[in-house]
Amino acid sequence: MKKNKLILILILNIIFSQKILIPMDEEQTDHLKAYGIAFWSLENNDPLNWLLNFKGGSFLLEGKEKIQQECILRGVKYYTVNGSQLNEIYSTIENNNMEIVLLEKSPKIAVYSPPEKQPWDDAVTLALTYAEIKYDVIFDDEVLNGELSNYDWLHLHHEDFTGQYGKFYKNYHRTAWYKKLKSDFEYNAAKHGFSSVQKLKKRIALLIKNFINQGGFLFAMCSATDSFDIALATQNVDIAHEVFDRTPIDFDYKSKINYSNGIAFENYELFTDPMIYEYSTIDLPPSHIPNARSAEQDYFTLFEFSAKWDRVPTMLTQNHVSVINGFMGQTTGFNKNFLKNYITILGEDPASDQTKYIHGNVGKGTFTFFGGHDPEDYKHYVGDPQTDLSLHRNSPGYRLILNNVLFPAAKKKKRKT
Repeated sequence: MKKNKLILILILNIIFSQKILIPMDEEQTDHLKAYGIAFWSLENNDPLNWLLNFKGGSFLLEGKEKIQQECILRGVKYYTVNGSQLNEIYSTIENNNMEIVLLEKSPKIAVYSPPEKQPWDDAVTLALTYAEIKYDVIFDDEVLNGELSNYDWLHLHHEDFTGQYGKFYKNYHRTAWYKKLKSDFEYNAAKHGFSSVQKLKKRIALLIKNFINQGGFLFAMCSATDSFDIALATQNVDIAHEVFDRTPIDFDYKSKINYSNGIAFENYELFTDPMIYEYSTIDLPPSHIPNARSAEQDYFTLFEFSAKWDRVPTMLTQNHVSVINGFMGQTTGFNKNFLKNYITILGEDPASDQTKYIHGNVGKGTFTFFGGHDPEDYKHYVGDPQTDLSLHRNSPGYRLILNNVLFPAAKKKKRKT
């Protein structure tokens, strides 16, 4: 009888000590779907551990059969590890620049995007859809109605918060899609009592800043980064040419810019000419760099942080490579000379003043800005077909996006004293 009881205890110990390890280094078959498994586990009330810097930022989940089946279904590589192997993993993490972060809450995700489809896609929504991570689409009505408080994480879908319609005037102002976009946005501004799109978008930017202040997580790429910050710094200044809003630019706009209202940049100069594509000197695309390089020569490097002391930047830079191919966009990168001094640089071009990936705190919340449009399409033009992520399932650039989506699920793991 005692022998049978001992055998049962041993079996139970084996079962409950067994875990599922999803490696995130080069051997992973589908890095992007692996993030989806992490979210799926959280949605099913199964917390997991994010093993920072261990095999590319691996995930350690409960050894449940349903999780194994889901990994097989989604094509994600995994291993089952027993108690002895688990102890080896813990020892490796303890003795190296690695850390364990507990993920226990499935973040509520929103994407700020207009209801009408635009003639360009969005890397974040592509990543979320491919990884099978749920999200809601919201726009001006929801933000003005105070619905941002319902979400933990917000992405800005290539929006232009300066009211200049992405500065596409030079090449596209005669096209049907541009005219419709302008008409729709003007109607929406008037509906909410604003005399111009510029004033509406600046109000939206301020409400989003308040969302961060109160503990929200913001992620933005491409033009939604610098245009957002410029909108905050020019709240009461008309910087939009009359071709956009039928009113002249404030003649003394330069003296009215309040850089302290922005969250990431300062001391930059604006490009108010509608025939100039960029918004300001913040943007530093490869075309501005002397002896401009080709796509094959354009890359940026990720910084390595102390996993045990700098968990946040470590989480945001988890990857299976440290050097990532560059890619262009409406806003390609950020000139480090105009960053506020508290900004953390996560990735930069070592051959220029361009930073590609930055992070900062605002009040109780945080934001991350990522330059460029599509990590797997060097020059993605208006009207180009969207990227098929099934062909880029191990994309390092798209991994950075999904690190940010997973970030709000993290809780500091209590360490033994």
